[in-house]
Amino acid sequence: MPPLTGSSFQEMKASQSSERSEMAQTRVDLQRECFSCPICLDLLTDPVTLPCGHNYCMTCINGSWDREADKNVYRCPQCSQTFTPRPSLQKNTLIAELVEALNKTRPHAATAAAVCSYAGPDDVCCDSCTGRKMRAFKSCQVCLVSFCEQHLQPHLRESAFKRHKLVNPVRQLEENICTSHREVMKIFCRTDRQVICYLCAVDGHKDHDTVSAAAARGEQEKEAEQSRGRTQQTIRKTEKDLRQLQQEEKSITVSAERAEKDSDEIFTQMTTLFQRRRSEVEQQIKSQSEADVSQVQMLQEELRKEITELRRKDAELEKLLQTEDHTNFLQKFASLSEVGVSSTVSRANVCPHNYSRNVAAALLACRDQLQDFLRDRWTSMSLTPEEHLLLEAEPQTRAEFLIYSRDITLNPNTAHACLQLSEGNRKVKGVSKKHLRPHHPDRFTDEWQVLSRETLTGRGYWEVKWTVGVSVAVALKSSTEEHQEFGFNDKSWSLCWSTHSGCEFLHDSVTHEVSVRPSSRVGVYLDHSAGLLSFYSASDTMTLLHRVQTTFTKPLYVGVGVGVRSSCEFVKLN
Repeated sequence: MPPLTGSSFQEMKASQSSERSEMAQTRVDLQRECFSCPICLDLLTDPVTLPCGHNYCMTCINGSWDREADKNVYRCPQCSQTFTPRPSLQKNTLIAELVEALNKTRPHAATAAAVCSYAGPDDVCCDSCTGRKMRAFKSCQVCLVSFCEQHLQPHLRESAFKRHKLVNPVRQLEENICTSHREVMKIFCRTDRQVICYLCAVDGHKDHDTVSAAAARGEQEKEAEQSRGRTQQTIRKTEKDLRQLQQEEKSITVSAERAEKDSDEIFTQMTTLFQRRRSEVEQQIKSQSEADVSQVQMLQEELRKEITELRRKDAELEKLLQTEDHTNFLQKFASLSEVGVSSTVSRANVCPHNYSRNVAAALLACRDQLQDFLRDRWTSMSLTPEEHLLLEAEPQTRAEFLIYSRDITLNPNTAHACLQLSEGNRKVKGVSKKHLRPHHPDRFTDEWQVLSRETLTGRGYWEVKWTVGVSVAVALKSSTEEHQEFGFNDKSWSLCWSTHSGCEFLHDSVTHEVSVRPSSRVGVYLDHSAGLLSFYSASDTMTLLHRVQTTFTKPLYVGVGVGVRSSCEFVKLN
């Protein structure tokens, strides 16, 4: 054996010390297992020994016996030995002293782990823990008790608990107990649609249709999945309606802001116009008044000259009357008498205020007419909030139209025998060979036409890809006797595209030529409440083909008329 160096000796000592520590820890663990309560799996607290020799915490065994269904027979949880009457339990002082000594060797880590496993306010508590409750790890549907990880060990170890069903922690396990028989309810009565115990099945539900709760759950899960699917579908539809209402709100706000801006601009223009007209009138009054004043001043100057001349003549006549020479008087008076005395000024020209009076009268008449016009106009514009919603501005961009997109499918029960439907009843084509179709009162028999499944109310927008020889319409539903070509009665509004007449709009046999050439995709916008129907060439920039303003009193249907070898398809809009 080679001599040990200093480092080798230290390593050997450390190894021996580690081995002794591990052996000591093993002995402690074995001792702790021997003095652990089989119920709470912790060191015994106030240990008691049953007549069979097994040891328990006094609280644990009393709690276990208190929960026994048969109060006259008491069993040992380990060996199942029965005792009658209930044994009187006394504290085993020897074991208590050993446990106290062993308890001083417990590592602090176990305490820290236990603290982490304490039950919180939202946790299911362990029913076997005494003092502060631990968090439950599993619930037993047979014992109707919840266990933490420590108290669950007997269920995992002992063969007596093999048939017990463990589930994730469940609150209020008592709800699974029949109130009449205190038995677990594991049977479902299909007749009364309630969960019952096996005693109820042979008592009050004897002739009823019963299955196990597990089988019933499988059946109910299918119904629940279907119900959930319907609920989710309703949620999606409601969310879509909510988005549409949000878009409506946004559209109303934008429209109101636009109307406010437009009205401000128009009123500013009107104010500018009135101010300019006011300036013109003021300038006209000023010019006219200056001309009148100038004329009056000229007349005043003439009158002053005339007064001066008359005063000179008056002075000469006064001097002549004072002369005593008769011959001189007669000669001079003859020359003075030739000067006229009458005024040369016309009195009609001295009334310039008449013009101002005429201007005031004209302006007052204009003011009264404007007031009457605005009052009549404002009355027609003063609508209720609901009417304002109905008369909301029509969308402008394709994105705004798509807010009101509607899925349209065709109704085979209305299709003429020469119409072929495909693409999930979204596409229709005219063929020369008739299809065998059952009789239906809504079917078109004379005209190659078809109506939609969906009725139209409120706002809606859809697009179609069409070819020459197709008419796109909205129509009221009518009887077979009233079936006519779309646009040739007062119950339908139709946009037609033909080779010989181009694009036309028809209603009640009245034709309106569409000057714009349509594209291969047409968008139709309907505001049923507002009585608005518009046809567009659909693209990034919407081109109006024709617009109708009328009154719709009943729900409408989408209609399509197709010629031979022509086709029309409703586009799926995102």
